[in-house]
Amino acid sequence: MSNENIEENVEVREEPVVVEKKSESLMQTIKFTLFSISAAIIQTLSFTVLSLLVFHDAENEYGWSYFISLTLSVLWNFTLNREFTFKSANNVPIAMLKVLGFYAVFTPATIFGGQALVNAGWNNFLVFVITMLLNFVLEFLYCKFVVFRNSINTNKRANKESK
Repeated sequence: MSNENIEENVEVREEPVVVEKKSESLMQTIKFTLFSISAAIIQTLSFTVLSLLVFHDAENEYGWSYFISLTLSVLWNFTLNREFTFKSANNVPIAMLKVLGFYAVFTPATIFGGQALVNAGWNNFLVFVITMLLNFVLEFLYCKFVVFRNSINTNKRANKESK
């Protein structure tokens, strides 16, 4: 059998490729940044109140203050970014479980690492800011390429905007 005959009998199926526009990706980055700033305000205010008023002089002051403030921030950020940044209609419990998976690794690493730095003499708030910046970058990448990867622009808002 010649190569010509083989090529004639082979059916090539191409999967549709979804190409994201650079402008859309830029808008996602800007929206994520703005929502993250609002989440950072929530996290910073709650961290400050918890550190100075609730857990002041408590063992693991940094860890408890950080954990509670991070939880508040994540809930806020997830809700806004799901609806407005990634415009996702995916299953909320599944998406939250994926986010929980991220934070199941990130939170202990940053709590214990942060507490170790504080115990070594680093300033609470410096450690907090470094951790927030790390969280911002890693969470954006994780949300875009894992949590909402196959559901970007699938909610009602995205459908209205595309018409």
